[in-house]
Amino acid sequence: MEEHLIEDGKYRYIEKGEGTPMIILHGLMGGLSNFQGVSEYFPQKGYQVLIPELPIYDLPLLKTTVKNFANFLEGFIEHKGLKDVILLGNSLGGHIGLLHTKMFPEMVKALVITGSSGLYESAMGDGYPRRGDYEFIKKKAEDVFYDPKVATKEIVDEVFATVNDRMKLVKTLAIAKSAIRHNMGKDLPHMNTPTCIIWGENDTVTPPNVAKEFHELLPDSDLYWIEKCGHAPMMEHPNDFNHILEAWLKKRNFLASNICLK
Repeated sequence: MEEHLIEDGKYRYIEKGEGTPMIILHGLMGGLSNFQGVSEYFPQKGYQVLIPELPIYDLPLLKTTVKNFANFLEGFIEHKGLKDVILLGNSLGGHIGLLHTKMFPEMVKALVITGSSGLYESAMGDGYPRRGDYEFIKKKAEDVFYDPKVATKEIVDEVFATVNDRMKLVKTLAIAKSAIRHNMGKDLPHMNTPTCIIWGENDTVTPPNVAKEFHELLPDSDLYWIEKCGHAPMMEHPNDFNHILEAWLKKRNFLASNICLK
């Protein structure tokens, strides 16, 4: 990703634009570039887009939990002096956003989840991946998307390197266990934060019934579908994703601050 990564104490992040803060939360294997379509679009619309690097593999093993990631996010929000934030999370990032919103509801104006874990935990993959088998990992990475070509060599190489790093693999499994412990099923009916759910109709990692369940359980949620789309709508169909999200923000009156736009 071309954007400049800011290093500020223990936080590393991308920041673009000014206005209403929108914090983007990446998934387990997701680099910051997964959200390039979003991070280039919304700063022009009067949003301050921030993408922090989550410490997925940087915490001690015993602290590698979804709850600690949610606390890290709260520390980042306070460090930046933000309030009334919009959280946007994909996969594990959606789960972190949900748990953060449950723990700190007063900080979050709106929540956007796409292909989120939190209810259905095979999102974390089934057991130990076949570590040395590049073709197997490539097929697994391609299965995440409706169009396998979205899984570029760069993405496959990143996943392959992760599963072949023993410590990262152990931490990935620790996160999977933590995600199961932090199943949000009982919490969601008590969470009144306005939530936009954007889902790929062909998501095989978190299938469409998961989106329907999120929608049924979250009291103030809207559900939108993207056709011919797998687990990462913001990567596969960035324009559709942006238009759906922008229309929802308008509908809910979460418009960006009235800033003079170029």
